[in-house]
Amino acid sequence: MSARDGLDRLRLSMLVEPGDARVAELLRTHTAGRVVEACVAGTPLRGGSSLGGGLPDPWLTRARSGVADDAADLLAAARERGLRWVCPGGAEWPTALDDLDLGHPVNGSRGAPLGVWVRGARLDALVARAVAVVGARDATTYGQEVAGDLGADLAEAGTCVVSGAAFGIDAAAHRGAMSMRGRTVAVLACGVDVDYPRAHAGMLALVAGAGAVVSEQLPGQGPTKARFLSRNRLIAALSAGTVVVEAARRSGALNTLGWAASIGRVTMGVPGPVTSRASVGVHQALRDGQAVVVTNGREVLEAISPFGTVDATPAAAPDTALDTLPAAARLVLEAVPTGDGADVGALARHLGVDADDVAVVLDDLLARGWVAVLDGRWSLARRADLSPPVR
Repeated sequence: MSARDGLDRLRLSMLVEPGDARVAELLRTHTAGRVVEACVAGTPLRGGSSLGGGLPDPWLTRARSGVADDAADLLAAARERGLRWVCPGGAEWPTALDDLDLGHPVNGSRGAPLGVWVRGARLDALVARAVAVVGARDATTYGQEVAGDLGADLAEAGTCVVSGAAFGIDAAAHRGAMSMRGRTVAVLACGVDVDYPRAHAGMLALVAGAGAVVSEQLPGQGPTKARFLSRNRLIAALSAGTVVVEAARRSGALNTLGWAASIGRVTMGVPGPVTSRASVGVHQALRDGQAVVVTNGREVLEAISPFGTVDATPAAAPDTALDTLPAAARLVLEAVPTGDGADVGALARHLGVDADDVAVVLDDLLARGWVAVLDGRWSLARRADLSPPVR
């Protein structure tokens, strides 16, 4: 990518809103510079079928204001502040973002970004192996603990944690990753130099130091509802998979999950208490088959990794003394009652076996100390299922 191409993409980004599907249509047949020229001149530009040759009035109005003329100055000022404009074709560009040109529209948005602003470490290296952890702003204590544990587990495994720096689940995931000195990326719906929410100014500074803060929005721009929805597609695209921890039925986190599904990423959800309103959206996604259940970082890694390379199967429970007994001994021992006990005949009838066979097994269990006998009645002396194995 040439410096001119990068500047043209920046100029176009000053005229349009990120995620506008019409931009993606035009860029299939025109360069960013050609689109900007047409906006400035107010001339028709044949492109996607939805445009029919005309250009949207808001683009033309911004172009006539001369705002795009300041692109070079904006770029220079941003560089002095440690902000980088990263574009497709550039060395730092994460090619995973190109997949957004292939997915179907979600809530009217579509397309890879014209470029992204970055504050922090090199973006392509950060997200070479990354997972998004997103969820409710109004999160429960349970949700925040789970998100923090996921962030820590993933970071400890060398996986970058991507989220949106919002209150609740997002912040917990970022902090969990940083608690393990891991990498994390915050994708914002405002400029990378804007601390939003303001209460997270300190956290965003730490994120930039442990990874990067990223946005399509120009430096200094504030967030809007539409910009939150369009930034969700970047969170999904930068990650190999998206995990939702707590989400109401209508939630921005579910929008991110929709983007992940649209571009072929792994979609995952953490179940919450069945009585929790905060998890209703997650549970619905799980019921509809839109996400797979995950409960810890190991399961997330198994879901995003090549088949067979990560096994999240829980370790087998440790053996007990009961496990080491012969099958006949286990059968009889589990039938022996506590308290007053039972005689051999009663045990034989209960088990449906010969009384002489039961008597032989009971004598062996008595010798091992598992049962006791008093006046011909056998009772449990020790719990073999709670005792360590006898080697």
